[in-house]
Amino acid sequence: MNPQALATLNQHLLDALASAPSETRRLFHGRGRCWPGLEQVTVDWLQGVLLVSLFKEVQAGDLAALKQLLVDLGATAQWQASGATSLMLQHRYLPDSLGEWLLGEPVESCTITEEGLDYRVDLGSKQNNGLFLDMRYGRNWVRANAQGLKVLNLFAYTCGFSVAAIAGGAEKVVNLDMSRAALSRGRDNHRLNGHDLGRVSFLGHDLFKSWGKVKQGGPYDLVIIDPPSFQKGSFVLSKDYARVLRRLPELLTPTGRVLACMNDPAFSVEFLLDGMAEAAPGLRFEQRLDNPPEFPDADAQCGLKALVFNQPE
Repeated sequence: MNPQALATLNQHLLDALASAPSETRRLFHGRGRCWPGLEQVTVDWLQGVLLVSLFKEVQAGDLAALKQLLVDLGATAQWQASGATSLMLQHRYLPDSLGEWLLGEPVESCTITEEGLDYRVDLGSKQNNGLFLDMRYGRNWVRANAQGLKVLNLFAYTCGFSVAAIAGGAEKVVNLDMSRAALSRGRDNHRLNGHDLGRVSFLGHDLFKSWGKVKQGGPYDLVIIDPPSFQKGSFVLSKDYARVLRRLPELLTPTGRVLACMNDPAFSVEFLLDGMAEAAPGLRFEQRLDNPPEFPDADAQCGLKALVFNQPE
């Protein structure tokens, strides 16, 4: 993180704050490797809160320079005009993802808006705040295609896809995730948007021990698969994704669709295409969803992969 890289980051932030988004957006995506020296930095706009995440430890001098840049940002006209109130630097490379509030008052949680829908996020206490911003187009696709459907949302986390599906007119959504705390926040997110919770269910189970419960709620018109790359003791992408894909034929309606997602740069689109062809050959590849423009990547194979499959009529 040399002085030139820091100057690049500073200019990006000044330009972004000069016309701050009205909704939550990523302002800087260094992890896409488009700006040398900044591959470990991301910056998110949480509608008044600036969340700067550092994914790799840097030398003490570089860290001090980064902190000074961020503190100085608070004295700029762009910061004042943006309506920003607080800034946190999160050290994602540490086991506890330590968060340092460099500007303003600490904010434990706040409500953010994406495409007109509200979500509650946590700051400074967890590695992930509750909403993965790179999946915005995926949630948009679900919302646009959910009318009247029964939806299964696997690895649901805080139920962002579920919120989008109900907003799009889904008849029923079944959310499954091992984390009951994440599902509880999912309920909060639905309540924030005034949704009828009678159309939403939450299963706090290990998927691989709960196929009976999952199948009981089907068949489904749309199955969403958005797993972690690795979750100790429960999911390893390289071997467990195929176990999910093999179950799809028994979960889907005759005209059902699948949104299969993956965000591990070590695996290309072919991993999903080949995996589906082998595990569920009756499903046909339909399209790969674009990623939002605020997530540029030097290699499209390394960014988020969100692929739609369908059952041929």
